Formats: sequence, structure tokens, C-alpha cells
Amino acid sequence: MASDSPSSGRRLNVNNINPHVKAAKYAVRGELAVKSEEYRAYLQAGLSDLPFSEVISANIGNPQQLDQKPITFIRQVLSILENPLLLQKKDVLIDHLGYKTDVIERAEKLLKVVGSVGAYSASNGVPAIRQSIAEFLERRDGFPASQADIYLSAGASSGVNTLLHVICQNEKTGILVPIPQYPLYTASLSVLNATCVPYHLDESKNWGTDLAVLKESYERAKADGVDVRAIVIINPGNPTGASLTEEDIRSVIEFARQERLVILADEVYQTNVFIGEFISFKRMLRQMQKEQPGAYDNVELASLHSVSKGMVGECGHRGGYFELVGFDPEVQQEIYKFVSIMLCAPVIGQCLVELMVNPPKAGEPSHELYQKEYNAIFDGLKERATALHKAFEQMEGVECGTPQGSMYLFPTINLPEKAAQAAADEGRTPDEFYCMRLLEATGVCVVPGSGFGQKDGSLHFRTTFLAPGTEWVGSIVKFHKEFMDKYR
Repeated sequence: MASDSPSSGRRLNVNNINPHVKAAKYAVRGELAVKSEEYRAYLQAGLSDLPFSEVISANIGNPQQLDQKPITFIRQVLSILENPLLLQKKDVLIDHLGYKTDVIERAEKLLKVVGSVGAYSASNGVPAIRQSIAEFLERRDGFPASQADIYLSAGASSGVNTLLHVICQNEKTGILVPIPQYPLYTASLSVLNATCVPYHLDESKNWGTDLAVLKESYERAKADGVDVRAIVIINPGNPTGASLTEEDIRSVIEFARQERLVILADEVYQTNVFIGEFISFKRMLRQMQKEQPGAYDNVELASLHSVSKGMVGECGHRGGYFELVGFDPEVQQEIYKFVSIMLCAPVIGQCLVELMVNPPKAGEPSHELYQKEYNAIFDGLKERATALHKAFEQMEGVECGTPQGSMYLFPTINLPEKAAQAAADEGRTPDEFYCMRLLEATGVCVVPGSGFGQKDGSLHFRTTFLAPGTEWVGSIVKFHKEFMDKYR
């Protein structure tokens, strides 16, 4: 059979591959990210004619790429799991390498239940690790949890992929997705050829969930023949950094009950909260069930967590889990089958999840250092978030809410008409143009708001505040002034 591209001897070309993959967009690793890596390689090669000396990858929540140090307890346990022969030299570990006795005990306990991190586990994860997660959830929420409802995954992204594959029946299946949103959701729905039903968050109320807007989006999709089945909530928010109030969470659960929607609660930033407290959807659902017996029994909730964020920041180990609440047992069997096709989540990542949910306790040898490292990471994030926010406050035409949580700020930028015209001349949106000029001038890589979705007529960009120090913040301020002066 001849190729669809007569000029090529290859069977595949960009016109005959899966069109839904082509249609998917994922801005956090898009053009700007590719360009930033080219600059990084250029600098590493010793070439120095760029106007900056380092690249700051503020485009993605990747803590250890930006010099966040691994937590000692976690890495010491993992080192033994990867090389159990170290247990034959416990005296060397303790006397010369600084390992505490509880590190060795935890490694031995995990090896006992795992066997080898090089072996497959049960498809939904090691039972003892799922039990440890269940106990963590009970401590966090004050309500029982069952290990049978917990599924280990290769980071939260894999869990999202699993759930959307099971939920989405056909192209008429609709999923309510917050705008702005982490583009995993729109990209995944594109690949599945399902329908994204966007609902805009309220920037004037710290990116809160506006119930009237939510209902309007739902009704509009329903009128168009879309079978809206689920609602995605990212709390704390990505890219907005917003932390939902109890009132917001209650209203979403009530809306889900009324319209029979599955709640997909992306809670991977639950320890990154600077203002107020994190309230899980599981805790609030159980509280509402307690207050009104029988009223919320059929609400289906899937909540996700990950080792990639928080103070752990172990993105590369790909560990995460999701918990199911209120799902039909036969549907859960199908979810188990789906994760079985992938065999299992990385076992070293599963062990890391256990270490995240069950850190050293007060009085244990590793507790003091663990808390010191954990608090230093948290305080550093909060300090840099505050510094970045203060910088935005002094930048002309930039508006940004007070940092509440997660790892991001999502400021509004008001750019001159001349800049918009220059962007159009390049075939870019104004926010893309601004972010590209920022990268070229400073080496700081951020993501244009269009990559996450934004209201028509508004412009934003998303930046992490993970990079060490605050010098790079000053370079953004300087660039912005020069940019505005040039295009005023």
C-alpha cells in the first residue's frame, strides 16, 4: 500500500496519524519550554553570547530541577530499597553515613511487604501501602477509609488518565473543566475525543468557583446534547494558586448531587497552602452525609494525590494514588481492569507514597531533621511567592491576587496595543509574544495564559515560584519596564 505522503517512503505522516493526538495541546511543555531547553544546552556548551547566564524553568512544577533538595529520610529509605545489600552494613550506614535507626526499620518493613522494588505489585498497588494511605486519610479527614478503594498510580496524571478513560463513553461525553486549568485535562479529553465543558473561575474572588457560571456552562452543554458526567476541581488551584473555601466545596458537592456528576478532585497541592487551611472533598462530603443522612449517598468522588508536589517534590519517581468514594462496585472492577492493563504503578514510586503519607513521628530519630527540612522548603516557597507577588504589584499594568497556595501565580497583564500588533505580525497571541520576549531577554521561562484558558480579552501568564533566590524576580521587573517602554 502506498504512503499517504508521496514524497516520503514512510507509512506514517502528520496527516494520517490519530487526529485527536494532533489536536491535543500541552503548553507547559510547548514551544517556550523547547526554546528554553535549547538555551540551556547552549549555555552548558560554554557559549555565552546570550543576555543571561542561566535558564529559570518557571514553566512547570518541577521542584528538584530548580534545586529543591530531596528530603533526607525519604532518599535514605529509597537507597536501601534499591540496594538491600546495604542492610548487611548497618553499622556503616549509622556510624558513617548518618542513617538513623528508623530509616533502616522503615526500609526493612517496606521490603517485607514489597519483596523487591524490581518486581510487579498488585495492579492497584501493594496492599500494605494502600492500608497506610487509608490510615493517613482517616487522620487527615476524621472519617474511615478503605484500602480497597485506593489505587496507586504513576503520579496523579496517570490516575486522571485512568478515570477519564473509564468515564468517557463517546464524543458526547462531557467533563466540566475549570478555566484556567492545568492542560492535562483538555489534552486528555482531546485524545479521548470527548467533550470539554469549560467553566470560568472568578478572578475577582481569588479565582473562586462561581456556582451561577458553573450551572450556566452545564445547561448550555446539556442543551447542545452533551452528556455531562463529571466535574474537575483543582484545589489548591493550578495555575491560579487559589485555595477553595468550605462554602465553595459544599456548593460544588451540592451541585454534583443535583446533576448526578462525578467529582474529580485534583488535590495534589494539598500541603501547599499559605492562607487558611486545606479542606478535602472527601472530608466535606462525609460531613454533609453526616448532617443529612441519605441525601448524599450516591455522590461519586475520586480524589487524587501525588509525591510530585508539596514539600516532597519527587516528580521523577512518578508516585501517586486516587481514592474512590461512592462508586458502583462493577465500575470499580472495570477501573481495576484498566489499571491492570498497565500492570502496576512503579513500585519505588508506591514506596515513596507510603513515606509521604507516613513520615517520621515525633520522638522518632529522623523526625527532627525531617521537620527542619520540610519547614525550610515550605517557608522558602512562601517567601519567594511573596517576593514575586510584591514584584508584580510594582509592574505597570500587572494585577495579581495574594498567593494562597500551590506553586504558582497567574497574574493579569495589560499590554499596549502596539505590543498586540507586534504579536499579530508574528502570528502569536499577545501573551505568547510577551512570554517569548521575556525568555529571550532574561532566560526566565513562563507559560502564557492562553495555554490554560482565559476569558476573551484578558491576558495572563503562569509562573512557578520554585527557583531559588529572588534575583530572577528582579530580572522580570526590569524586562517588563523595558517592554512597556518599547511598545507604549
